[in-house]
Amino acid sequence: MHYGADYNPEQWPEEIWPEDVARMREAGVTMVSLGIFSWARIQPSEHEFDFGWLDRVIGLLHDGGIAVDLATATASPPPWATVAYPEMLAADERGTSYWHGSRQHYAPSSPAYRKLAGALVTQIAERYARHPAVVLWHVNNEYGCHLDIDYSDAARDAFRRWLLARYGTVDALNEAWGTMFWSQRYGSFAEVFPPRHAPYSHNPGQLLDYRRFTSDMLLECYRMERDIIRAAGAAQPITTNFMGAFKPVNYAQWAAELDVISDDLYPDPDDPEGFREGAFHGDLMRSLKPGTPWLLMEQASSAVNWRPSNAPKAPGQLAAQSMQAVARGADGILFFQWRQSRAGSEKFHSGMLPHAGTQIRTWREVVALGRELGDLPGLPPDDGTARVAILLDWENWWAIENPDHPTSLDYLSLVRGWYDAAHRLHVQVDLVRPTADLSRYRAVVAPHLYLLTREAAANLTAFVEAGGHLLVTAFSDVVDESDRFRAGGFGTQLRDLLGIAVEDFGALVAPGSSGPGQQQARVSGGGFAFPGILLAEEVHAVGAEVLAAFDGGRQAGRPALTAHSSGAGTAYYLGTVPDDDGTGQVLRHLFGAAQVEPVLPGLPPLVEAIRRGRLLTVINHGSESVHVEVQGRDVLGGAVVQGVTLQQFGYALVLTGD
Repeated sequence: MHYGADYNPEQWPEEIWPEDVARMREAGVTMVSLGIFSWARIQPSEHEFDFGWLDRVIGLLHDGGIAVDLATATASPPPWATVAYPEMLAADERGTSYWHGSRQHYAPSSPAYRKLAGALVTQIAERYARHPAVVLWHVNNEYGCHLDIDYSDAARDAFRRWLLARYGTVDALNEAWGTMFWSQRYGSFAEVFPPRHAPYSHNPGQLLDYRRFTSDMLLECYRMERDIIRAAGAAQPITTNFMGAFKPVNYAQWAAELDVISDDLYPDPDDPEGFREGAFHGDLMRSLKPGTPWLLMEQASSAVNWRPSNAPKAPGQLAAQSMQAVARGADGILFFQWRQSRAGSEKFHSGMLPHAGTQIRTWREVVALGRELGDLPGLPPDDGTARVAILLDWENWWAIENPDHPTSLDYLSLVRGWYDAAHRLHVQVDLVRPTADLSRYRAVVAPHLYLLTREAAANLTAFVEAGGHLLVTAFSDVVDESDRFRAGGFGTQLRDLLGIAVEDFGALVAPGSSGPGQQQARVSGGGFAFPGILLAEEVHAVGAEVLAAFDGGRQAGRPALTAHSSGAGTAYYLGTVPDDDGTGQVLRHLFGAAQVEPVLPGLPPLVEAIRRGRLLTVINHGSESVHVEVQGRDVLGGAVVQGVTLQQFGYALVLTGD
């Protein structure tokens, strides 16, 4: 179990470094991420490298028994680089350059950036590939975090090459994008530009491809650095830090390229439901690379600095959130950062070693957590405990949030609505792509798969026919991979599976809107009673059983929730977006039909239970003391457990079974 933080010794005088190592040992630190923003210190000018200071830092850490996650330092080019090579600067949709003075101002597709970054990584990798202190490589940092789309000339040129590789001919491109609309037809790839500032809506196919291209350019940068590290003879695992479900970068595509998944997580301490964000992150990271432990690479020890109001963590919250990650498969708990900065944009961001020193609560909790993590035995990997999957698809995310739709849908919020409802029911889930192997799941929830490929549709059909229970929600199976309608209307690929036909999407006025129109569509019947928002689709049952219907409004009496048997399984369709209570009602029905049980029955809403193989973790995120009936042996002490009483942010780690 690794424990540590980002370490930025270049921000401090060298005489402080030995003190840092001593305090790290006191805190139980086992590994630090080093050099993430050190480009300017490592390379003061294009033809000058200074590794002496880094040699000394790594030596101090190694002598202190602290391992190094060595970064490639490419996330923030120094001023000399962008002054000498201004073409490496990224640009906004109006073509205006982003300048140095912050971070991530580079164009990922820029040959100049890649040349300089490659030279830097080559020097670092050749020097430290076999250093005994280096146990992990950390490529770049939070790809796309602050600059998720680049519209520079470098991007323009790379986009044209990307399109040529994807489509082969400009005629194929025109067909995919439907460019006869609005006289957009291209005569050559040289006429294609990024979707820069325009008077009105862009072509949706172009917008979708530009999202794909952007993720691919960042992935090319990662692969370039990874391959340089490997070519230098490095055998250590290689990672880059993800940020939960982050729209600009297709993590499902990236996961196979990483040896170990790592994640950055910053829920708001003031949000009483914020622990569900941590649960969602953990389940997603575990699902991206099944059976492989992941790392919580960054979290805050207390307050962050970038919200309008930055609350500190409450007593015990730091440990509870850390153990939540461990329970969901993490084999490392790290923070941003080790020593709180004295200057710069993040000086108010907390650190493991606070600016105020070692006499405050944060430090005491950091030390206590390090001691507890250090006492943990080797923990089992995830063994496929979850019997429910929720589908999360990046390309669908990009397409469904294009403009000019019947209504605006926030895809991640909608997915999170289903996830949070399952979490409240204490059912553990995986988050997987629509083409993943679904054979071990009893129930699958497919929220709003607007863009549904043939491969994904066939996969869902096979899942149901083999005995699975599938829930498909409104605005699904609408377009192909180019964001074009298929012939034959809506829902053509799943129509037979679902036993329905969708004629219209029945857009509703967004909640809170002051404009005229219907804001809700009541759903009732069959034991269901809840409001629907955003959509009330005109659904016709063609063989499906109607479980509940719309009550009032334009769709009064029409099916709202249906079920249809296919093969050995059942496919359900919901033609609206339920509120939180309605989401719970639908899931309870689905889980009952699929014989899905909670991890532990009878838990209060703010208590969660998570399985990691034989390890059962129970955490109380509520303010009231709770007693939980759980039996086994305490992981830390080995004592027999016959029920536990947990105060706020209390937790128990119990080995169950033989």
